[in-house]
Amino acid sequence: MRNAWRILSLRSLPRIASRGPGVSPPNLPVKVPEPKNPPFLPPFVGRIRSPSNLAIRWFSPKPAGSDEIKAELESLDLSFDRETMDLVLRGLKRVHSASEDGRVRLNSESYNRMLQTLGNNGRSEEFWRVVATMRKKGFGISKATYLSVSKSFREEKMEKDVDSLNEAYSLSSGRNEAETACRDVRKILREEEPGEILRKKLYDIDDSLLSDLGAALESTSQHPEKALLLMEQVEKRPSLKIDGGVYNVMARILGRKDCINEFQDLLRKMRDQGHELELKTYIKVSHGFHQREKIAAAADLYEFAMSGMVKPPPQDFLFLLKKIVASKDLDLDLITRVVRTFVDDGNFIKRSVFGGVLKSLRSVGRLGECDKVLKAMEQGGFAADSSVHDRVVIELFDAGRSDGAFKYLDNIENEGYSLDVKTWTYLVKKHLEAGELEQALSCFKVMAERRGGENVGCAFDELMKGYCQKDKIKHAHKVLNEMVTKRNVKPWHSTYRFLIEMFINQGYLKESFSLLELMKSHGFPPYIDPYIRYMSESGTVDDAVGFLKAMTVKEFPSRTVFIRVFETLLKAGRHDVAHDILSKSPGSIRNHADVLDLFYSMKPDKASAAIA
Repeated sequence: MRNAWRILSLRSLPRIASRGPGVSPPNLPVKVPEPKNPPFLPPFVGRIRSPSNLAIRWFSPKPAGSDEIKAELESLDLSFDRETMDLVLRGLKRVHSASEDGRVRLNSESYNRMLQTLGNNGRSEEFWRVVATMRKKGFGISKATYLSVSKSFREEKMEKDVDSLNEAYSLSSGRNEAETACRDVRKILREEEPGEILRKKLYDIDDSLLSDLGAALESTSQHPEKALLLMEQVEKRPSLKIDGGVYNVMARILGRKDCINEFQDLLRKMRDQGHELELKTYIKVSHGFHQREKIAAAADLYEFAMSGMVKPPPQDFLFLLKKIVASKDLDLDLITRVVRTFVDDGNFIKRSVFGGVLKSLRSVGRLGECDKVLKAMEQGGFAADSSVHDRVVIELFDAGRSDGAFKYLDNIENEGYSLDVKTWTYLVKKHLEAGELEQALSCFKVMAERRGGENVGCAFDELMKGYCQKDKIKHAHKVLNEMVTKRNVKPWHSTYRFLIEMFINQGYLKESFSLLELMKSHGFPPYIDPYIRYMSESGTVDDAVGFLKAMTVKEFPSRTVFIRVFETLLKAGRHDVAHDILSKSPGSIRNHADVLDLFYSMKPDKASAAIA
């Protein structure tokens, strides 16, 4: 009953609520009639106060001024227009109580006097607002008020108000009776232990004492065995009907303890009788299951709730999946069931959900099983895209299951998926970071085979850098030649530049000449700056000849390159080397006017002057 009045007090145009969870025949809600010519229609929202906030020491009635009474009414959201307020204040002239803090406190008599004043003056809307406030504070309509106001309503032919008042008074007068009966039942449950004695005493209880079964059950919240015995007796009485509210109270009791079988039986009864699982029941019981690591039971509850009209919060889907994958024993069938339940309800699973599942797998050291988890989710209806598959390959690889990663890769490629180039590059790079050069090379070869030589430049760049960082220059050179000539790999221009710099700096000048040939074959302009710089500092005649030969195209040397080499050597004062190279150059170079002019202009004395 108290809950019913609390619900009533929160309505802007209040109506008398039906009883709370119980076993009596269903009560019809009392509709608040439309007021006749209401002076105003202000919105009203009642404020709920707990009994602890109403602990007041009562004194004999003591007069108080109109301002104090008016302030108290306004604090209760009972503000009226001026005319109505004057009527109310005159009626409350000496009917009120005071508290220790000196404030006016309206008692039951005060409220009933107010009802009489409003009802007898045709203030219908204000009347029902006061009724709502009274119910919130636990006050009922007195017999004198009922008789007086109902007579006035009839005289004014306010028939809807008359009907509403009749039902409101009936509920109000019956409340104490129901509370007394509930106390008797609670006393029996409290004093007796589960067993035949308690069953006999419950059997002897009259039906009239079970009108507030929900409240009686709440008293057994820590003793589900007693609650089950009480429900057993009620179910045997055909004259009593258990409503959805009672079933929800019982569900919260059984869900609180380890009564899984009884809880499941109760859910079946609820479904068979068409009752809904309340959201607060789902949240409370589900939370308890998770705390006690009853993950399967939590999944069963989620499945049941999703089949009803009141759905679990959307975020519970991912939360439940994360709990399943992090539980002691990974139940893949349970994952499939939960996903299918979610999808069958018309929901779409975003790939971020799988990302959340991976985080939970990582937290418990189970990343190596992410492929199995994804398969279970797909069986439930999750549509994984290529980015999800890429993620699985990476996670398997990071978990040390490289063989499993490639096996998974084979499976998805058979289904038409292709691993992203960035993912391939990541795999190669991870091997290199671990110092696993051979594994990195093997991984790259698979990539080149499946993606084609022209689409692997990034991964090949990482591979070459990895070899060089490990001082494996000759190995890098060998791999480069093999990949380019046999597997049609096309390195980036920047990769060639990096390798030329690295080869020259590490003393592999002759090996670097072949890179110039490969660059030309791929249509890249030759990168000669490092060679020119090297010649000016320490390059020999043989070094220069080898370089210039590499720069020769179809037996036609590049005159521009020759001139750059000569000019660099002459400026550096290395005239002997320059002349030796000139003597070994082709006649087309040796006798060219530009070359001859350069040597003439850069004679030793002029070159020294130029340097100075």
